[in-house]
Amino acid sequence: MSRKKRINVESLSITNYAAEGKSIGQLSDGKIVFVENVIPGDVVDVYVTKSKKSYAEAKMTKMIEPSSLRIDAFCEHFGVCGGCKWQMLPYEKQLEFKQQQVHDQLKRIGHISLPEMNPILGSPEQRYYRNKLEFTFSNKRYHTREELIAAGDELLPQEQALGFHAPGLFDKVVPVNQCYLQAAPTNQILTVLRDYTERHQLSYYDFRSHQGWLRNVVIRVATTGEVLVNLVLNSEEKEQRIALLDHLLAEVKGISTLCYTINPKFNDSIYDLDVITYTGDGFIREKLEDFTFNISPKSFFQTNTIQAENLYRVTREFAGLTGKEVLYDLYCGTGSIGIFCSKAAKKVIGIELVEQAIEDAKKNATQNNIAHCSFFAGDVAEICTDDFFAEHGRPDVIITDPPRAGMHEKLIQQLLKMRAPKVVYVSCNPATQARDLALLDIAYKITKLQAVDMFPHTHHIENVALLELREE
Repeated sequence: MSRKKRINVESLSITNYAAEGKSIGQLSDGKIVFVENVIPGDVVDVYVTKSKKSYAEAKMTKMIEPSSLRIDAFCEHFGVCGGCKWQMLPYEKQLEFKQQQVHDQLKRIGHISLPEMNPILGSPEQRYYRNKLEFTFSNKRYHTREELIAAGDELLPQEQALGFHAPGLFDKVVPVNQCYLQAAPTNQILTVLRDYTERHQLSYYDFRSHQGWLRNVVIRVATTGEVLVNLVLNSEEKEQRIALLDHLLAEVKGISTLCYTINPKFNDSIYDLDVITYTGDGFIREKLEDFTFNISPKSFFQTNTIQAENLYRVTREFAGLTGKEVLYDLYCGTGSIGIFCSKAAKKVIGIELVEQAIEDAKKNATQNNIAHCSFFAGDVAEICTDDFFAEHGRPDVIITDPPRAGMHEKLIQQLLKMRAPKVVYVSCNPATQARDLALLDIAYKITKLQAVDMFPHTHHIENVALLELREE
């Protein structure tokens, strides 16, 4: 079977931003083409990777004329590690395109009436804004296209690397010398780990053979100054482990909690494994306004703490609480939104499928001296029965903050039955939010919209929608 001929397009003009980090051009036959890693105003050579009846997708092969919007990226790893793909855009243009993305997806997918959107809320910090990062040890360093071309027919040696997975490659890692996503001492921790493990010839993980000792390191840095490090190992090698952890503590001052996890599985998930505290409390403390939250190695917490406060303030404002309402917090996680809104609510009911998250939520409520928050583990549609309402009260306001996949249709039908006067929908994916809002449109009208940028230099965007029950 013969291969399809590669279609190359020269001097394609990029005219507009689409969504999910892609921009738009138009082929000679009029077909729209979506291109990654370009911005409006660029003129580029591309090759077509996918051609459908109504659209095509392509990748850039050569920059012919850069857009006047372009600025110099500030990170040496830009364009290679796969993160912070919008560094070449001024931040105000990033916000403009993100606002456009939210509006377009709500209209195109939802097909519903929308109020005028509030101006997008930009992140106060555009660098060092993340409180959590995960780095990977791999025995296969990613080689750039330029390195491969320079090598010619010569076979490049296999090298190990500590950094981020190369885009689209599960077993190759881009070595990270300095990351601008997380505050100190993250870069120092990486340097100490890299120098020590290379000097002592400690083996990095091989994703294909499942061999090698060092797998991952997860670093959490709170705005309180506390730091948690969790080193993930393929097997227990006690003498080596103690020596490495002690060296890290000696070289990096300010690590509040140091943990390790033995993960002999083929996947990287640690949620079904024991995290062992080597030193410290086993968690760090983070603050949102005057609320304190304990964050353990497996806890979910919004990764941009400062902007999370703004996101939650918008959510609380949209909820319009007066102190008389029963508030239901769905997909409540460790209870952060419900606790953040608790002072203005008569009662808070948090529901979350993950039992460990509910245990964390209960602890967070207790340490903040909040007695009128109750948290329940399980499926919302199964928990929210008439008997449950009779015991805890029907919701006056519902806040729902689902994962990127959005809400299950069964839950949406349950919301339609519950008929709370207000629903505040917090979304990290406007496309699935638009789908869900279209289903809720039968009973609810969208009255407010607020996009919030949690992740500068990426295409990701959060959006908050206020839904109010239609008059019968």
